[in-house]
Amino acid sequence: MAEEEEAKIFRNAGGPHGLGDPEDRSLRKVEREVCIPKKMRDIARQEKCTAEVEDFTQCCKASGLAMVMLCSQQNSTLKACLTKWYQDEEFKKRCTEEFLAERREFRRTGLTKKARLALEEEAKG
Repeated sequence: MAEEEEAKIFRNAGGPHGLGDPEDRSLRKVEREVCIPKKMRDIARQEKCTAEVEDFTQCCKASGLAMVMLCSQQNSTLKACLTKWYQDEEFKKRCTEEFLAERREFRRTGLTKKARLALEEEAKG
């Protein structure tokens, strides 16, 4: 039993680069509560609520310091759009799978997504 508990404590060690088993699909608390919601927020802003983000951004740029009062409608619309996507289970599942794929690649190669993209760009040219 002590061996099992020890394995749980150090489950993120090991793997080809000492970063954890690339095939491990279990999520730590911080990944469930911070990393995946951040990924959901980023994807929702970039793909799902682009018009609302653009409207809010334009309003803020045009309003200056008065944006709190003048852009409340755009802010409410943006929040409603984002909330809709945060509550969508299929969207959450998609974001979780993307997160697990990125983590698996990191654990396999030892390179972050940013570093991998930089290497690919360098190789192209």
